[in-house]
Amino acid sequence: MFEPTIATVPVEGSADAMPVRRIFCVGRNYAAHAIEMGQDPKADPPFFFTKPADAVVMSGTTIPYPPMTKNFHYEAELVVAIGQEATSIDPASVEDVILGFAAGIDLTRRDLQLEARDKGRPWDFGKGFDASAPISPIRPRSHFDSVPEAGSIALTVNGETRQSADLSDMIWGVRDIVSIISGYVTLRPGDLIFTGTPENVGPLSPGDDVKCTVEGVGSVEVSIAAAER
Repeated sequence: MFEPTIATVPVEGSADAMPVRRIFCVGRNYAAHAIEMGQDPKADPPFFFTKPADAVVMSGTTIPYPPMTKNFHYEAELVVAIGQEATSIDPASVEDVILGFAAGIDLTRRDLQLEARDKGRPWDFGKGFDASAPISPIRPRSHFDSVPEAGSIALTVNGETRQSADLSDMIWGVRDIVSIISGYVTLRPGDLIFTGTPENVGPLSPGDDVKCTVEGVGSVEVSIAAAER
């Protein structure tokens, strides 16, 4: 009988790993990033897209430059891991359903995403491709006094800083994001939420090393495979 491989993410301090159920992502959740993408950050409520669960890859992985793109981008993100079922949860109760937090990178085939956006089509092939969701181990919620509302988030490429911001710059914080998504669907253990990226997204090339660090949460680093000669 065919048994599909289940993607998992390690949990700090535990011998167990969290099976990934679904990956939700928040679009344009930092005002400066919305502006650099040609959008008005005050015009619309939050919107979401998804990635397949098996897009997850662990820190230290070397991933191929993806096919069908000439504009492959990085996006640094705080990731929320859900540990309890939640339906239409109040923002004040969100902490009760969170398993923990991680650092993530939303890898994007920007040319495919923008072509789809401009034609009013889904973003799936721009966002939801193989190895497009690198993630650090999950740091349990017990390590935090409360849901992170501030702290640096940064991304480097080959040691050079490309993104640098603070979680307090998010338009919609963690509590709001979890609450809003849970109004559309029931969140369940194993769901991951990528909470959006700051400004200064940009391209990656074969041979690059990219690292995202979220203060107090962790870091994830992946390499883009060098081009074949």
